[in-house]
Parts: sequence; C-alpha cells; structure tokens
Amino acid sequence: MSVLLADYDFDLPSNLIAQTPIEPRSNAKLLVYDRKSDGVTQSIAANLCDFLPQNYAVIFNDSKVIKARLLGKKISGGRVEALITRETKDGVLTLIKGKVRAKTRLLFDRDLSAEVLSADDNGTRLLKFYESNEAITFSRLVEIAEQIGKTPLPPYIKREANDRDANRYQSCFAKVFGSVAAPTASLHFDPPLLERVRSRYKWAEITLHIGLGTFKGIETNDIRDHKMHFERYEIGDDAKTLIDSNAPILAIGTTAARAIEYYARTRQISGECDLFLYPNNPPRRVSALLTNFHLPRSTLFTLVCSLVGVEKAKELYKLAIANNYRFYSYGDAMLIL
Repeated sequence: MSVLLADYDFDLPSNLIAQTPIEPRSNAKLLVYDRKSDGVTQSIAANLCDFLPQNYAVIFNDSKVIKARLLGKKISGGRVEALITRETKDGVLTLIKGKVRAKTRLLFDRDLSAEVLSADDNGTRLLKFYESNEAITFSRLVEIAEQIGKTPLPPYIKREANDRDANRYQSCFAKVFGSVAAPTASLHFDPPLLERVRSRYKWAEITLHIGLGTFKGIETNDIRDHKMHFERYEIGDDAKTLIDSNAPILAIGTTAARAIEYYARTRQISGECDLFLYPNNPPRRVSALLTNFHLPRSTLFTLVCSLVGVEKAKELYKLAIANNYRFYSYGDAMLIL
C-alpha cells in the first residue's frame, strides 16, 4: 500500500464542487460499490435500503453544527472574524484571520466579548469569552452564537452562508452542539429516508464533534507522518452494544467510522479521537461506509482508500466525475459495501 501523498492526488473539475444543496436531500446521486462482486450501481440516496443487507446495523453521528463564525472588532476598531473550533480546558480554540495578538480584547454583538489568551503562528487563538463582562461557559457561548453567528460553510463554497444553510448544513437528526462542520454523509437523510432506515435496521447514534482536523489537508510527503487533530467523541450505550455485537456495521460518514474504530481499539466510550485511517491502517470494525466525495490528498480520501484500495478509489472517483457527480459537503454520495 502506498504511503506517498502524491499517490492520493487526482484531478477534479472545479464545476463539480457543489455550491448549493440538492432538494430533496435524498435525491442526491448514490454510487454503490460492492467489494465482493466488484460491481458498481448508480442510484439515488433515497434507495439506500435497496442495497444494504438486512443484517446490518447502522450508526449515525448526531453532532450538531454551531453557528461558529463570529463577526466583531478589536477594541481598537479593526474588524475581526473568529471561527470557534473547540472547547479546551483553558479556553476556546478559535481560528482568526489577520494579526490578533495575545491580550487583545475583541467585541461582538449582544454584549459578547473575548480576551485573546494566546496566539499561535498557524492562526489559532485561545480565547476566553464574556457576556456583559462576566465569564461564560462554552454552552452559553453556543447559545449566543446561535443568535449572532453565521453557519461555517467550508471555504470551497464560494458564497456567503444564508438562512437556508442554517437548516440545510445540518442533519435532520442532529442533537448535540459541538461541530464546526457538518457530518456531510448525514445531509442525504430526509425524514422519510431516515424512517425507512430506522424501521428496517438496528441503529444507534454516536457523537463526534467535527473540528478543523477532519478537513486539514495532509502536508507530509509520507502520509504515515500526518498527525490528526483531536476531536471530542462519545459512544452511548446503544452504540456500544451494536459495536460490541457481531452485526456488520454501516457507518454514516467518515466521522462515525472514526469514532467507531477508535472505541473498538481503545474501549474508551468518550474522550478525544485522533485516529487516522489509511490503507496501512484500515478499519477493523466498520463493514460498510456511506460517504461523500472528498478532497484529493485529504484524510477523508485516504479513509475511502483504506476500504477499497488507492487504485479502485481513483477508478470510482473517475467514474463519478465522468457522470457529473457533485463533490464535497453539498455533493453526492457513495456507498461502499
């Protein structure tokens, strides 16, 4: 199996990067690849149950996207945009464009302010947030962000987020606030499809809060040297029971797959996941994956390659491109069996 980053590259026409979502959600195209038969079928997400064997269990990621983009200004007057990424024991890790030094005071709407505790060269800043000059919890920050923040659309969507995105860049079963990006395979489920799946299969939900690490490109020539960022996760009793069972598991999305695999290897039901899946470190517990079409040279693409191999993944992506499948967050889906 290749460990060279260059082997995980491919050409993608920019017009196939989805800028808007498909309606209804389950009308997205679905490319089905059966590893046993090496067969490919083209369908739509609404027909997922036509391909998934009855003995499978299905695990979803119920993390909910925060309106994590906060627009404000420095106390000196300069504009600033802060992207909430995650809570830490010392404060809230954010990504801020431009020069914002430690000890800078930032002002936002609704009496929200923040002090920059520390600044790193990579653009991240550790902030402490206040409401009316009183320190607040992360959960309170999320409540305020829901009122004044903007949906954190990925940078490859070349437009401003609108009111429609607040609903559409969120799964219909999202429950637990904490992500700064959607678990995008989940976006293909509308209530009718969700009901069909949950009425036919054993199912459960895990929570993995998606941070910038999921989408951070691999920058090392040898992919084995790549270090994943930590992302908080929790495995509930129902999910633990399914993972501990003998049932084959369909993971809805790469984030669900990573949380399942991390628990299967560590037996820890909660904590911080930094598992990197690639061909030399493939899934051991996940039997099937529903996922979108991903960036070249990304940890998401290497995860797909860990299931089907690098050459087959490129072959499937080439087929998707030839058939005008839409890529990335608002794009179409692939089911790997």
